[in-house]
Amino acid sequence: MIKAAGVAEVTDADFEAEVIGSELPVLVQFTAEWCGPCRQLAPVLSAIAGETGDRLRIVQLDVDRNPNTTIAYGVLSTPTLMVFRDGEPVRSMVGARPKRRLLEELSDIL
Repeated sequence: MIKAAGVAEVTDADFEAEVIGSELPVLVQFTAEWCGPCRQLAPVLSAIAGETGDRLRIVQLDVDRNPNTTIAYGVLSTPTLMVFRDGEPVRSMVGARPKRRLLEELSDIL
């Protein structure tokens, strides 16, 4: 998996505690080692995590190693970005995007 600096990794085992049970909204990147657009998105997520850490938590989940969560949320493409608030998915976005656009898409959550 392409690790974004400052972004935690979650798994099937801890998804419930880390994402569903989070006090903050959580942006989950469903990613994979072989995913080219995921590589492009890693520095964007790192930058946003550094800027919004007090308002938004960002985590990554490897779809190949965590099939249960991937299937449970109907993820068919990588990267899929899913925002969870109060334990529920409230937004889903597919594909890499520049930082400015992603921040615009997250503005109502931030």
